[in-house]
Amino acid sequence: MPEITLLDGSIGQELVKRSGAKPTPLWSTTVMLEDTKLLSEVHDEYFAMGATVATTNTYPVLKDRLERVGLEDRLEELWDRAIETAMNSKKKNGHGKVAGSIGPLHASYRPDLIPDAIEASKQYKNVIAHLSAKCDVLLIETVSSIEHAKAALIAAKDVKIPVWIAFSTEDYDGTKLRSGENLSLAKNLITEYNFDTVLINCSRPEVAKDSLKILADFNKPFGAYANGFTEITAGFLEDFPTVDALKERHDLSPKEYAKFAMEWVEMGATIIGGCCEVGPNHIEELAKELRDKGHKIV
Repeated sequence: MPEITLLDGSIGQELVKRSGAKPTPLWSTTVMLEDTKLLSEVHDEYFAMGATVATTNTYPVLKDRLERVGLEDRLEELWDRAIETAMNSKKKNGHGKVAGSIGPLHASYRPDLIPDAIEASKQYKNVIAHLSAKCDVLLIETVSSIEHAKAALIAAKDVKIPVWIAFSTEDYDGTKLRSGENLSLAKNLITEYNFDTVLINCSRPEVAKDSLKILADFNKPFGAYANGFTEITAGFLEDFPTVDALKERHDLSPKEYAKFAMEWVEMGATIIGGCCEVGPNHIEELAKELRDKGHKIV
């Protein structure tokens, strides 16, 4: 049976939920500013549940987002706080990887806000250089357009660690990026840019199967980590949204999520996990299902 890399689940959303704090446009950055211990507990729990990758809480820690609230001078401090916390959890666990997470500029699911690839790549350059120097893997997340992908990959062209890129698709059509472009167009990036693994993230698990049929043709390791939102609402697509505009599903138990994920493994996916609203109990169930089927988790 193929070896499987088991990602953690939600980091940012899990932090917000556990903190009990009112959501802000800074999302989990606000929680990390106030309570690094809580972040450490989340990483530790995912490793204990069977995950082999800790994702840094850097997804929303981008200059354009911090500038809105006058915190841009704390950018590197926050990157390092997130990386150090994940690395410490990895050390306590005794094995695993730390994936340096990079989210979209401006807002998630809003490819219309991304500047052209050259300009956006300049905005990505510092965060990619910083994270890639200190993490085991670079994880470019929730990529919602081809231009967004190009921007991040241009900035990552000299990175010496593995580059994983994760695309986000429309809620009810796994063949389309959130920009409306065909996911299959991403295959054209292979000849021009440096990336090692291609993934689907922050999309509904029901559509990931259609996405993975496309990614399987890229001749690269592939996988998925879906979300547990009911849908991406119109309210969340407003400028400077907060996560309370999104609703958690109540029909996606750990066992139900694992059914989807094990289908992905049967299709050849070798990297699976969870995104927003997919928590430690989901990862625990995934680890159990994988072992029961004879897979080694690496």
